[in-house]
Amino acid sequence: MSPVVVAENWREMVDWSVALLRRGTGEGVPEWNRRVLSSGHDNERDLRVWLREQGVTGYPQMLLVMERFGYPELLRASSDGLVDAQYADRPELRPILDRLLAEAALLGPMRVRARKAYVALVTPRRTFAIVKPATRTRVDLGLRLPSHPQDPPRPPATVTITVRIGIGSADAVDDDILTSLRHAYLTNL
Repeated sequence: MSPVVVAENWREMVDWSVALLRRGTGEGVPEWNRRVLSSGHDNERDLRVWLREQGVTGYPQMLLVMERFGYPELLRASSDGLVDAQYADRPELRPILDRLLAEAALLGPMRVRARKAYVALVTPRRTFAIVKPATRTRVDLGLRLPSHPQDPPRPPATVTITVRIGIGSADAVDDDILTSLRHAYLTNL
């Protein structure tokens, strides 16, 4: 297993959601947990409707639903665990991720965020690349490059990846790929 240094984990996401809840409602999680329990809602759909009526939406709502019904395994998984699961059935592709992470680390300040299906590379401003095991023989490097039109267009809330590069081995990470990675980093600072 190759080491992957990840700067964000589920705990940071939960902490961020807690701060959003307090900022949006003036109350913290313990008070909201009491309100949720006394609301009598025993299924997620009804609880979400009730929370929306209380003005709690988005991440704070997701947080309170998880507080009530339990956190999914995905959020309890470590970043390394998420990455290991992505490559569990295709370990021969893991060196591609490791090479891309090593090269990206040379670009400047950034964060690496492990997700269930991919690893995101994020400048201080936004996501500039994702690395995703696409098939048993290929990893896709997705880049956010503003000079390339998006096909098909996506809503603004999603990560806008405009270029996908299929990579079959760590040795295939050549100067052209690294130049594109560098360009994506610099245009998303």
